[in-house]
Order: sequence, then C-alpha cells, then structure tokens
Amino acid sequence: MAPAPQPGTSGPTGTAGPTGVPGAPGGDQRRAHREELRRAEQARQRRNRLVGIAASVAVVAALTVGGVLFVHAQTAQSENGGATGTAVEAKSAPDGKNGTAGRGEKAGGAGHFTTGSDGVRTWQGALTRNHTTAAVTYPMEPPVGGDHNPVWQNCNGDVYTRPVRNEHAVHALEHGAVWVTYNARAAKADVAALAEKVRRTPYTLMSPVADQKDPIMLSAWAHQRTVTGAGDPNVDPFFAAFVQGSQTPEPGAACTGGVDR
Repeated sequence: MAPAPQPGTSGPTGTAGPTGVPGAPGGDQRRAHREELRRAEQARQRRNRLVGIAASVAVVAALTVGGVLFVHAQTAQSENGGATGTAVEAKSAPDGKNGTAGRGEKAGGAGHFTTGSDGVRTWQGALTRNHTTAAVTYPMEPPVGGDHNPVWQNCNGDVYTRPVRNEHAVHALEHGAVWVTYNARAAKADVAALAEKVRRTPYTLMSPVADQKDPIMLSAWAHQRTVTGAGDPNVDPFFAAFVQGSQTPEPGAACTGGVDR
C-alpha cells in the first residue's frame, strides 16, 4: 500500500502547488504586467510630445502666412487710395488693352457742358473709363466721368460728412449712381433733408465738395445740375432720370463693397 502524500505537495512529484513558494510563475506575471504599463506610458508621452511639436509648427506657419497676407493687403490699400477689404474691378479699355494706369497725375478728358431746357447740363466730349491709381485732374467739379480708381465709392444710400476722393466717386457714377454734393453756402436744413432722401435711395451718395460753384449740385455720369435746396422741384426728376438711368455705362454694377469713408 502506497504511503499518503506529504502536506504541501500535490502528488508524488513534489511540484509546488497554489500554496507553494512566492515569486514563482504568479510573480513573473505581475512584473511583466508592470513593464507593459510602463512601456505604454512612455509611448503615450512620446505621442503627446509629437502632437505638441506639430501644433507649434502649425501656429508658426499660420502666423507667417498671416503676416504675408497683411503685407499684401497694406500694399493694396496704399495703391487703391486707402480702401481696405474692398472689391477691385478689373476692366479693359475700349481698345482692348488693360485700362489700369500707374501712378502720377492724369488728365480727365476735354469737352464742355451744354444746358438743356430742363436745366440739366450734359457733357459734350470724351469721358474715358480707364482704371488708374493716380490722381486725376477733371475738367469739371464735381466730375461727371472720366478715368477713375479701380475701387468705387459705396453708393447704396451712403451719406458722407467729409469729402470723398473724386476718383472713387466717379467710379460710383459709372455704376449708375447719383451724387449729391454741397458746400459751406448750403443751408443746413437742406443738407439734412437731402441726406434723408439719399439714405432712402439705393444707388445714391452724398458728400461735401468745398470748391464747387453752387451750394447744392446733383451729378450723374455725363450729367449735372444745380438745385436751390431740398424742396426744389427738379430734385425728384433728376433722381428719377439718372439713378440707374440710360446714361449708366455699367448698369447693375455693385454700389456696395467699395470704399466706405
């Protein structure tokens, strides 16, 4: 008869059981698990460092591109008479060549006004329509046409309390706007009433012109008249005839998105 197994053994071979010596297979597994966790944490830290580096590179790149765009915008602003965030109209001259001229002063054409029975003066002579960033010397004041800046003056019922550049305003006339102008001799009540009319009327604008010959004048492309005040009965007919009238070289062109000051 075989002897009974001794305590602490699992059988005749004497192999250690669950209550055997610590540090056998169970201890190795715990060490392996801890090592695996350590490697995972190192990998996570490496990923975080790489993400941080990539984000820094992206920020630097964005700042660089932004700086370049800002420089270009400032250059365009300088060339277009101080306009920022504005549309610039591309156009060809009647001979098919690009109509954009360079810097320096340009003549605005030659001709003269003829006055109709209704009191409206119509310009007889060439009114060129080239784009230029140069200052233009016009043969009339306020001008009713001629070469002009590539950026138009906003004319969606816009009232300006300070003078605007002629070159921008002429571009607005090309789009079919009526330009109401006044000088220091105009009555304040008339100026206020006309300003309200302009604000209600798309394709119009209003601004002071100190050296015009009459206190209040109305201008459209190739047409102009003097009125005595806001209540002059000739104001409404002029608006009716020339706001987007048949004289408009570019009917339907924008009166927003241009110069707003």
